[in-house]
Amino acid sequence: MRKTVLFIAGPTGIGKTALSLELARRMPCEIVSADSRQIYKYMDIGTAKPNDEELAAVPHHFIDIQRPDEVYSAGQFGRDARRCIDDILARGKQAIVAGGSGLYIRGLVDGFSGQRVADAGIKKRLKKEADEMGIALLYQRLQKVDPKAAEQLHATDTQRILRALEVFEISGKPWSELIKNKPEPAAFKPVMVALNMEREKLYGRIERRVDNMVSLGLVEEVRKLENMGYGPDLNALRSVGYQEVFQYFSGELEHAQMVALIKQKTRNYAKRQLTWFRKDQRYHWFDMEAFANVEALAEQILNIPN
Repeated sequence: MRKTVLFIAGPTGIGKTALSLELARRMPCEIVSADSRQIYKYMDIGTAKPNDEELAAVPHHFIDIQRPDEVYSAGQFGRDARRCIDDILARGKQAIVAGGSGLYIRGLVDGFSGQRVADAGIKKRLKKEADEMGIALLYQRLQKVDPKAAEQLHATDTQRILRALEVFEISGKPWSELIKNKPEPAAFKPVMVALNMEREKLYGRIERRVDNMVSLGLVEEVRKLENMGYGPDLNALRSVGYQEVFQYFSGELEHAQMVALIKQKTRNYAKRQLTWFRKDQRYHWFDMEAFANVEALAEQILNIPN
């Protein structure tokens, strides 16, 4: 019988960290973060990383593992996290995967094939780069990361060049290699939980969270990153919360406009997350407002049949 692994997913700001910590108090386990921004060092406030006390309470994995200028894909996370979970289970502990990055969770649970890899945000960014810099530069990039695909494509075939680069960014593997293979699902059985609440209440939580980030020093955190040589063109810093502060630095936004835009974009991101998770029928949905506290919710989740 396959061992089970519990997944806690849902939109940003809904309380995934608090729930995973409560679950960890009830069983010997380790937490695997499935957050595509918490992997980066020096990005603490803007990614709402667990604090030092929370990190000390239970072992966490995939937090602060990369510099902001290093490339890390959902496919690489999937492969690395599978090895990590195998080790946790082999030591007799349980693994809780907690995070809101749908692509990371898909890479971990299902693996990727060339046909299934897609991300609208990456696709939109690559198209913008092609419009601004010209497809020739992106073709040169493809020649470096996937020479076999580049050989098969004409240098002006914008659609397929962008597709091959999109697949590589997401999976960490060349498109020419992935299209030959079927995805390999994980060896464990996932028990997948998604959290939700009434939309306006979620948005209220998000707005309070943004205000708290600003008061904790988000602007100073981004200035420190800039002084370290990490600029707004890096993929890691194209995140909501960081891009807007860079716009504030450049004079494009006033401080109040910056805060308002972070709130708006975070609300939009939460909406996209909910849409993503709803497409996957494997999730057990829990309404946060239906429970008196996180302890009651944790108890209910532990009673999900495996």
